[in-house]
Amino acid sequence: MLTKTLQIPTADGEADAFAAFPGDGDRHPGVLMYADGFGIRPVLREMARELAGHGYYVLVPNYFYRHGPAPVVELPEYIGEEARGAVFAQVMPLIEAHTTERVLRDADAFLTFLTAQPEVGPGPIAVTGYCIGGLLATRTAVAHPGRVAALAAFHAPVGADGPGSLAKLTAEVHFGHAESDLTPEGLDELNQGLDAAGVGYTSEVCPGTVHGFTMSDTDAFDAAALRLHWDRLLTLLGRTLDRGGGLGRLRR
Repeated sequence: MLTKTLQIPTADGEADAFAAFPGDGDRHPGVLMYADGFGIRPVLREMARELAGHGYYVLVPNYFYRHGPAPVVELPEYIGEEARGAVFAQVMPLIEAHTTERVLRDADAFLTFLTAQPEVGPGPIAVTGYCIGGLLATRTAVAHPGRVAALAAFHAPVGADGPGSLAKLTAEVHFGHAESDLTPEGLDELNQGLDAAGVGYTSEVCPGTVHGFTMSDTDAFDAAALRLHWDRLLTLLGRTLDRGGGLGRLRR
């Protein structure tokens, strides 16, 4: 895999970003990956490289760029229980300042930049995200129905804007929820919004998981749930983006 650090022009400046893609000289479907609230760090770079290894150009923007380049806040190598309080105290003001208006301005810039890369093939792209990044991915897909073919979000507050906010979705969807993140009633309401949008979707709770289960540098990590995440994500992308290719083989 090849990797790059890039600068994405936006309406409010420049966002630094990490990209990973196959080094075979071919063009590949684009995937916009939004990090969780802790931002771009080694585990996100590794996940981007893993996904790129299956034949995708993966772009991970620093959506907190208005506050500085990644890492915007100082993070320990492992974000355990003792460190979470101090880290959240720094991250939450950034999340609260990241308004829907900012998200949508940035989404347009990120998609425009991604699709213009010479290693990215023609056609629609996918968006995926984790935690708050899953909500950003959802807002991006809703705002760009003609450009986004697939949406995946994991342990994300995807219902934060209300089920009616999904009405303009056209992308095929996978939502992987942490068991601790929503009630059965909340899941039903979210799924009713997806039904009303008329899109193909899967929306499932990963049993026994807590918020953040895909992130191996946190106490929330669940190895079995991460494997399920890869299965669901690769299947979705293979069905919606691949053109005559297979899924490849998931590295263990």
